[in-house]
Amino acid sequence: MKHEIWPLASAASMRALDRHSIDVLGVPGELLMESAGRAVAEVALAERAGTAGSVLVVCGVGNNGGDGFVVARHLHLLGVPVQVLLVGERRKLRGDAAANAMRLDKLGVAIATRTPRSADAAVVVDALFGTGLDRAVTGAAAAAIRRINAARPASRVVSVDLPSGLDADTGQVHGVAVRADVTVTIGLPKLGLAQEPGRSLAGRIVVARIGIADAAPGVSLDAEVWTRFGAARALPARPAAAHKGSFGHALVVAGSRGKTGAAALAAEGAARIGAGLVTIACPAGLNEILEVKCTEMMTAPLPDAAEGSFASAALGPLLALARERDAVALGPGVGREADVQKLVREFAVRCPRPLVIDADGLFPFAKAALGALKARKAATILSPHPGEAARLLGATAAEINRDRVGAARRLAAEAGSVVILKGAATVIAGPDRRTAINPTGGPALGSGGTGDVLTGIVVGLVAQGLLAFEAATLGAWLHGFAGDRLAARRGRSGILASEVAAELPEACEALRRQGGVAEQCGVALPFP
Repeated sequence: MKHEIWPLASAASMRALDRHSIDVLGVPGELLMESAGRAVAEVALAERAGTAGSVLVVCGVGNNGGDGFVVARHLHLLGVPVQVLLVGERRKLRGDAAANAMRLDKLGVAIATRTPRSADAAVVVDALFGTGLDRAVTGAAAAAIRRINAARPASRVVSVDLPSGLDADTGQVHGVAVRADVTVTIGLPKLGLAQEPGRSLAGRIVVARIGIADAAPGVSLDAEVWTRFGAARALPARPAAAHKGSFGHALVVAGSRGKTGAAALAAEGAARIGAGLVTIACPAGLNEILEVKCTEMMTAPLPDAAEGSFASAALGPLLALARERDAVALGPGVGREADVQKLVREFAVRCPRPLVIDADGLFPFAKAALGALKARKAATILSPHPGEAARLLGATAAEINRDRVGAARRLAAEAGSVVILKGAATVIAGPDRRTAINPTGGPALGSGGTGDVLTGIVVGLVAQGLLAFEAATLGAWLHGFAGDRLAARRGRSGILASEVAAELPEACEALRRQGGVAEQCGVALPFP
């Protein structure tokens, strides 16, 4: 079964789907707990393979702990030495969790309330907290999490649903969190597992499909993540009879003195992703430099100011150029002088074509000015990093990163635009609240100019006919995929932005050929 797009669920959505499955569809909650525990037990058994060590199951007093009791029972019945630690008072166990604790009693499996002395556990199952955690972890639970983390790497750690201590919606840590080797997420993957630091803390992510409904009246899932199959399907077609005019003409409005590299990298990104034609609109004084740097692209020298940036007289020619192109990128290296920013703002509002705005092009739209972009007739895509998003929203970068999905959605709504909030686990949000979290990319992309390449990729995809949200999501996916391929061959440091652009044709071809690998059950998501 090829999963093209995985939905991501918030804690509230997952609770609603769980209740719908039990109350409306008539699936007993006890059966769901049994299925969840059995799925985790299978993973724990696989992690223990080749050793004679025991399995330590660390349980909380909620339903996550109930899943842990089921894990322990299945492993015990398979002859695996099991120890169970309950963090909390047994009298607080309720419902299905209490029933499964009693089943362990009847099998003679002790439920300890103090950490077992045995230190030979090959696997530790983390069943402390699930999606309901919304406070800082303290006391005995925090101590238990620290002991679980201290057991690594001698013990493999398997978390139930998500690593304990992690926020299910944001991926942030509530004080302290488990670092898992494998996370068996129940029903649907959670938003927090796709975002940092949750993505890194989760290890390998396996989805346990246990019979919880994927949809219910009044429940909208919160985001999506594209697998290789989804990305491959979105790639623009390359018909055998096509020619350069078949693949669109992108205009890149970029550059100022000292920043010709930004213009060149954005243009290369557009060309390498397959745009048939690319024109760089630049200040006239930079034209000779860019003609040498970008031999495969056309240039359009426009009126410039003494400081080497666009002059206000460039507005008319820019609008005329835009009318003759399929998509426009605006901003890389244009500068932040007052006259330039006035030009950028007016051009952005009046540009008749789909527009990708990045870097210096975002500068004039801070706070109240964002609303001006809503007046645009054609699609708009903004591509800020957290610092730029913070300025646009009147916040701090730390506030943006604490809830990246929420920040991207707010910016998309206020600007009436698709937003690419860059960073680890890039978030793409549309003004209709459709949201994707990108699973590709990593520290190899942490060098100057890679954002300019992304801008070029996205405008090149729009020029080839992709809609704004699809172009933004596929662009981020391919940008990260190219970086990942380079990192696998050469390491995660020292990768240049131009090398990321140069990798794009092979990355696209690899995606077309392979499409990724997924299994019908126990699907590993494409998170690093």
